[in-house]
Amino acid sequence: MRIETNPSGMTGHRRRHMNTNPQATAKTIDRSDLSMMPIAFAALAGLVLLFASGYAQASVLHDAAHDQRHAMAFPCH
Repeated sequence: MRIETNPSGMTGHRRRHMNTNPQATAKTIDRSDLSMMPIAFAALAGLVLLFASGYAQASVLHDAAHDQRHAMAFPCH
């Protein structure tokens, strides 16, 4: 980015020019690098839920599911 003084000669004002040099562009990210991210996130979230529910007491899981049904305005009584 290049900063120059204003053409009117005022020293306090500056303009910024966008660099249009194609060699100065940012590195592109290969699409194959990003395609695994949703799969990895879903697998990690699934493992966290699986282990969290495995260590939780049954009453805690029932209460959480019950509260979620009420939060979605789904009748359960």
